[in-house]
Amino acid sequence: MEQTIKQNDIYSAVKYIKEAIMQTRYRVMHNANREALALYYSVGGYLMSSVEQAQWGDKVVEAISEQLQQELPGLRGFSKANIKKMRIFYDKWKDIFGSLSTNQIAHTGGWVIEPQKSDNQHFVIGSLSTNQFDKDTLEAFLTVQFTHHYVILTHTDTLEERLYYIRRIAKEFWSVDKLKYNLAEHLYEKEGSMPNNFIRTLTDKDQKDKARKAFRKNYKLDFIEINDPDEWDERRVEQSIVLNIKNFIMALGRDFSFIGNQYRLIVDEKEYFIDLLFFSRRLRSLVAIELKWTDFRPEYVGKMNFYLSALDDMVRLPYENPSIGIILCRGQKQRTVEYALRDTNKPMGVATYRAANELPEEYSQALEGLEGLKELL
Repeated sequence: MEQTIKQNDIYSAVKYIKEAIMQTRYRVMHNANREALALYYSVGGYLMSSVEQAQWGDKVVEAISEQLQQELPGLRGFSKANIKKMRIFYDKWKDIFGSLSTNQIAHTGGWVIEPQKSDNQHFVIGSLSTNQFDKDTLEAFLTVQFTHHYVILTHTDTLEERLYYIRRIAKEFWSVDKLKYNLAEHLYEKEGSMPNNFIRTLTDKDQKDKARKAFRKNYKLDFIEINDPDEWDERRVEQSIVLNIKNFIMALGRDFSFIGNQYRLIVDEKEYFIDLLFFSRRLRSLVAIELKWTDFRPEYVGKMNFYLSALDDMVRLPYENPSIGIILCRGQKQRTVEYALRDTNKPMGVATYRAANELPEEYSQALEGLEGLKELL
């Protein structure tokens, strides 16, 4: 009996100690990665500033790398190629994290490396912090290793795409090879969240995250079949949606209530009509949807911005969050959408839709390629 009790005690002790070891290892690795990213970002910023001000060239960077290896034998990660990557890391993220200067130190928890010569220069190593990310996004960013970050930066075009892969890596612990595979497969385009400006236009961190998760990049409307595109336009799509509103809400997601179509607004004695208006219980926001029978065009953003301003001023109730706009198009180009949304001050996004009998874009392109091959043959 005593032997059995001792064995159980040993089993429990090993279990708890093992869990403590694993958790401690994770915290140590996480903190080390956080400090390493801050160091690489700071080195990148310092070198970029020096390159611009002192006109350093590749030979200077190579000399710095070689001398570092001599003075710190066994140093890894500071080859000429890696130092260039640090400059890219800084350049791509400086709009989010800013430049590191001595006046940041008081509230970022960083420190200053004083120069041996009085040349009025400081090397600043600051903690990576920003008010443009919510807590979970920043934590994910600091969890991802530098090599993964560099691969993401060299294979993506937009901030939302970068953050999509960062969140997936932090959650699923992808290897670099797995990341490269998913980038080559355009996973973001197939599964990614809708391009939006929520990070900049919504002030509440929780609301930003909820809004980002509430909408998809692509919607399949199973209740519509488009056999002859020439016979269709956005008004006919709207009518089909209204006739199948329950199905559309199922496609849209949970907690959406339909308010109406062609919702009328009167501004300066002139009538304006929003194609579809919903209310999201989860977001506690009005959601205006504009249907387009064309690919996305930048001018659509101005019209949606106008609608959202009018809704917030004339329709939104005091306890509700700011209204959100969704521009639903037949197609979109990422760079065009990003530029169009960049300086807007109302929360909105751009999504695409397809009918039940239409193939996803990547398959359509593949079939077009096969047709072209048939013609050549």
